[in-house]
Amino acid sequence: MIPGTGTAVNVVAVLLGAVLGKLLGNRLPERTRDLVTDGLGLVTLLIAATSAMAVLDPDLSDVVGPSAPLLIVLGSVLLGGIVGSLLRLESRVEGLGALLQRRLSHGADSVERQRFIEGFVVASLIFCTGPLTILGSINDGLGNGADQLYLKATLDGFAAIAFAASFGWGVAASALTVVVVQGGLTVAGVLLGDVLPDAHLAAITATGGLLLIGVALRLLKIREIAVADLLPALLVAPALVAIVAATR
Repeated sequence: MIPGTGTAVNVVAVLLGAVLGKLLGNRLPERTRDLVTDGLGLVTLLIAATSAMAVLDPDLSDVVGPSAPLLIVLGSVLLGGIVGSLLRLESRVEGLGALLQRRLSHGADSVERQRFIEGFVVASLIFCTGPLTILGSINDGLGNGADQLYLKATLDGFAAIAFAASFGWGVAASALTVVVVQGGLTVAGVLLGDVLPDAHLAAITATGGLLLIGVALRLLKIREIAVADLLPALLVAPALVAIVAATR
């Protein structure tokens, strides 16, 4: 299997789902679209909680000690949040969404523009921060097959239908983010080979699950957490595992 096939299938699924969702959304009342978004928020919360449970992975505790995993996730979120805030990642992602909206939706009013940006940001975070994104893309690059990305493509396609029904064409624009993030991770897998031990992957998965909780809170309109600013935590997590393991 050619590396990158899984990402290509994922992008097609997002685009098809967004088109179907946009066509369907025009025929659904606003209350129904809001309810669909709330349902996605609840499902995202469930997926996030399941991923976050990787903090209890025995491979991680064996490497860093039984009391360190939670501290590693905490340190990853704090340090990653500081880096992301200084880099203004949330503002940059929103700015990219606004730029795409201006180019793709000429003449739209401010409400439609905000829906486009919100759809782009939320869909990008949903499609690119989960454990399947990281593990699937790396495995695809390593030549281990793209089965995980095919599963993710199926989930993302159905999610894109629901998101596009609520947010519109901004969800389709998130396919660009999928190409950049998953394509980059696949290339990294090709270049680096199998260098991440199970403990490091568990730390990334647990941290990614925590970030997905932030996305779920946004979908449920509970709290507008700047999740994009926290994305560097996914890089900090394996680094902290290596540091703690080296000092034991």
